[in-house]
Amino acid sequence: MDVQERLDELAVLIEDAKAMPLSASCLVNRSQVLDLIEEIRQLLPESVHRADELLADREAVVQDGRREADRLLERARAESDRLVSEHEVYLAAVDEADALTRHTLDETARMRKETDDYIDAKLATFEITLQKTLQTVDRGRERLRSQMYQELAPEGEPVYDDSAFSDTGFIDTGAADGAFGERR
Repeated sequence: MDVQERLDELAVLIEDAKAMPLSASCLVNRSQVLDLIEEIRQLLPESVHRADELLADREAVVQDGRREADRLLERARAESDRLVSEHEVYLAAVDEADALTRHTLDETARMRKETDDYIDAKLATFEITLQKTLQTVDRGRERLRSQMYQELAPEGEPVYDDSAFSDTGFIDTGAADGAFGERR
């Protein structure tokens, strides 16, 4: 039996005791009450010891729970820091990739414009050279035709006109560099 059952027996014994008339007192069997009290005293150290063990176990369980909770919180904080760090690294990488892409597109556009300008300048120079060459060819053909008509001209007229030739012996074509012309 345990302490609680013995206390219940003591309570029943007192409740069932004969009441004293006109008083709150009652008559109880002294030996019975003393025997129950003695049994309770003998059971109490065992119950108290068990309660102390339960309290100690409870404290150990609470301490274990707190340590586990602290460990879980620390793990959660570390994981949170890792995820935030990974996210920040990801965002930094995205920003750097965007900046590199913008720089590459800007540099490509700049190089394309420079290339187009260079090609346009070269084509313009080539166009001018071709126009001068065509003008020289047209003048040369015109002089040649004029010479052919002069050869067919009546007697006494010159066959050709010396004024069309320069001092070097080339036909003066009007080319800026003098590279075009025919040797006589």
